[in-house]
Amino acid sequence: MNFLRNLFGGGSGSSRDRDALYIFVQPKMCPEVVRVRINLFNDLSQTEDGYIVRKMVSATRCPFQAEVELHFDKKRNITQTIVTDGDMKEEADYIAWVEQSQ
Repeated sequence: MNFLRNLFGGGSGSSRDRDALYIFVQPKMCPEVVRVRINLFNDLSQTEDGYIVRKMVSATRCPFQAEVELHFDKKRNITQTIVTDGDMKEEADYIAWVEQSQ
């Protein structure tokens, strides 16, 4: 059973998420703050200047979507963030929303 867990990524969370970046987005006209996971090695597309990723963000209880576009340099550091139909939020905003919704 451990073989299958390791094969399909069921190992410890810390080893899986070291290559991930979490951002927090609130779609327009939605109270919900959404946590978005970006895999820095699988989700990024290479450009001349570095990398780019686009994500559509959907809240569970809201019909509206936000679009997030992140630009990275060649070392995978964020250089530009563009959010359409939503707002970037801090992790503290996400935690507060989760606690409030329970």
